[in-house]
Amino acid sequence: MKLPGITSYGSYVPYNRLTRKAMGGGRGERAVASFDEDATSMAVEAARDGNLENVDTLIFATTNPPYAEKMNAAAIAAGLSLSNSVRSMEMATSSRAGLSGLLLAADTAAAGRKSLICAADVIIGAPSGAREKSGGDAAVAFVMGSDEEALATVLGQASATTELLDVWRLPSDAFAKQWEERFGAIVLGPVCVDVAKRALADAGVEPSALTTVILDASNKRNIGAVPAALGLQKEQIADMLEANVGRTGAAHAGLVLARTLDTAKPGDKILVMSAGDGCDALVLSVTDKITSQRPKRSVDEWIASARNDLPYNTFLKWREILPFEPPRRPDFDRPAAPSAQRNQHWKYGFYGSRCSECKTGYLPPQEVCLTCGAVAQMEEEAFSNTACKIKTFTLDYLAYTLQPPVVSIVADFDGGGRFTCEMADVDPKAVKIGDQLEMTFRRLYTGQGIHNYFWKARPQR
Repeated sequence: MKLPGITSYGSYVPYNRLTRKAMGGGRGERAVASFDEDATSMAVEAARDGNLENVDTLIFATTNPPYAEKMNAAAIAAGLSLSNSVRSMEMATSSRAGLSGLLLAADTAAAGRKSLICAADVIIGAPSGAREKSGGDAAVAFVMGSDEEALATVLGQASATTELLDVWRLPSDAFAKQWEERFGAIVLGPVCVDVAKRALADAGVEPSALTTVILDASNKRNIGAVPAALGLQKEQIADMLEANVGRTGAAHAGLVLARTLDTAKPGDKILVMSAGDGCDALVLSVTDKITSQRPKRSVDEWIASARNDLPYNTFLKWREILPFEPPRRPDFDRPAAPSAQRNQHWKYGFYGSRCSECKTGYLPPQEVCLTCGAVAQMEEEAFSNTACKIKTFTLDYLAYTLQPPVVSIVADFDGGGRFTCEMADVDPKAVKIGDQLEMTFRRLYTGQGIHNYFWKARPQR
């Protein structure tokens, strides 16, 4: 019997950091999605590093979907240029949805499908509360397929579902609520221990053989009994990135798993657990393909590429918690559905065109070549992963943005193609002609309740 396994993966940690000192006290910092990022855009960023060839199933997990009713996975599929025949589904309402989605992807892979699971979250907590300080924003993606091409195979798994009033949020609530922490630990502690033992038994792996154990929970006490129950050593327990990222909700177990895979060696055994209204557990064995199938950027590289001087009041504005004077100009127009549909490949996949006669590139795509005059001789080409550099730029202090000024640039792409766009994740004082850039999928604005996704440029991270 063929075992399912992870064939590729990717991660994404936003550029901005907010220190806990700026939030009123505490050590370290949390990752903060920018004003133009959400769970959908971050999921696209994480999945871009994966090998998406022949993916036929897309699973999206988040507790903070940009749309409450509309398939957010459809925008992810479009942003990644997946086939229109892809099957898509979404998992939400619990921060263990990310690991649950990974288990589901393993099951579909065992049935012969190739699944992409994206988990992303923007964690919002009440000002000065524990969730705000301990939370963080990030995304992770895994492609699950057969063990023949896997960098880590699934050896075993186990789950439990427990009705428990621990963390909850009504549709009308701005912030989640949490019960007194000791109560959840009393109920979920034995459940997590049982799930861990069943997963290891299913895998045929002894606790002492585990290289890394990832223990994720909204309340650390809920899963805190596992190390002692399994007789684990301190060096087996993974760093849960509390100091420099924060707990990233549905993405967190997967994010720590991706970081573990970044440095794993063939033969390593990994136990991943996530607790919340029950518990999920997964046991993986790293294969010799790990050294050749790692993503372009590691989790630690994303973490290191950061700016941690975000003001607290700016963070509150981005999350629409702090009231502020709106711009003295008309609201954004609603994106037009017919135009978006006609230009879907360009708008979401960032596909331009290249003349087959003289090889001149064009963004947006064109039918007539301005260089050689050829008509209808264009070939479609993706530019989303093509490096570019600043040809010229301007700083616009009049255009409205939640992070002024707007940095507008003309970008020249490697191999040809020129495009005018905004920059993201940039210090306006540091922008220079000739700077190397890369493209990033963002939410340009929301007009009349409709999110307008497109691409911006950012300094290479």
